[in-house]
Amino acid sequence: MIMAQDTCPKQLKIALLGTRGIPARYGGFETFAEQLSTRLVERGHQVTVYGRCSFLQRWGAREPYREVARRDTPTIFHKYLETPLHALTSFIDLLFRPCDAILLCNAANSPFAPILRLKRVPLLINVDGIERNRAKWNSLGKLWYMLGERCSVWLATRVVSDAKVIADYYREAFGCESEVIPYGVHPTVRSAGPILEKFGLTANNYILYVSRLEPENNALGVIEAYNSLLRENPGAMPLVIVGDAPYAAEYKAKLRAVASPKVVFTGFQFGEAYEELQSNCYLYVQATEVGGTHPALIESMSYGNCVIANGTPENLEVIGEAARSFGKNDFAELAVILRELLADHEQAARLGAKAEERAHAQFSWDSIVSQYEKLFAQLVAREGGREHA
Repeated sequence: MIMAQDTCPKQLKIALLGTRGIPARYGGFETFAEQLSTRLVERGHQVTVYGRCSFLQRWGAREPYREVARRDTPTIFHKYLETPLHALTSFIDLLFRPCDAILLCNAANSPFAPILRLKRVPLLINVDGIERNRAKWNSLGKLWYMLGERCSVWLATRVVSDAKVIADYYREAFGCESEVIPYGVHPTVRSAGPILEKFGLTANNYILYVSRLEPENNALGVIEAYNSLLRENPGAMPLVIVGDAPYAAEYKAKLRAVASPKVVFTGFQFGEAYEELQSNCYLYVQATEVGGTHPALIESMSYGNCVIANGTPENLEVIGEAARSFGKNDFAELAVILRELLADHEQAARLGAKAEERAHAQFSWDSIVSQYEKLFAQLVAREGGREHA
């Protein structure tokens, strides 16, 4: 791991690319982009976050968000074209704008990274999880992600992994040492209010699941485990499914067809609505099987929620001894654990307290931003100072 400098030069110009932009309205990378960029600006840096628009919308600068500069470049909103095409247009746009360092999110963007290397400034690539393992990708999509992994290793000044498990993969597969920097937590506790009322929920009386509704995030398995629970206990508290996905109509229809009337689908929820849902659940289920550190998981831990996590190495790394887990994709076991915790309020409360303590100790945003800030500073100094293009 790089030994960071004790001080960081002020007023670095940092470009953040590879997400759908800020404020967060989609997933973990967008939440990461919002939290990191706004906190870096608070520390005196200039940050530009790139977002997406269609070719029929206005390109270029948008109004700032919490003093973070925003720029939109076009793409075609198609399952397989959206991310790589946006990478191409945003990278070309950045060629003609000054910056001192670049943070690129998602290895899928890396095949076009030679464009960014023309800037001759440090390029950090946060590779995320092993995305080619997602069932939604066809053979071409999986090949693109495989290429992205290799291009990340070849082209990044430094690869960043969000979990030790991901760092181990890049070390074993490519001989590449990466900087391990997880995501952070920023809980804002809110009393039960309009969002609970909207969905007919009461505080401390629902099971929460948060994720994009894609197969490897296993909403279907969670719903089936919940259905099993209902067969024994028809009066069990409702299951709340928070999330959506733009290219998964068939899968979402299947979820709704299988779900009982006690399953509440809220769609995407962000900001105060999301905080209210996290603040008032009885327990939280994390069922993802692909990815590194999942923001929704550590966020729910930070709210003091009792957590049950799918037993993948990444999830187990995050929860430690502070939560329950079930064997990977063993949703029959999940049903058993749900029954136990719904009946044992003392255990649920005890686990929630342990989760909260671990989340705040391990995933402090202040610490995480400092790690990025110092890494930027060291790499800028190593590559000979700033670009003034």
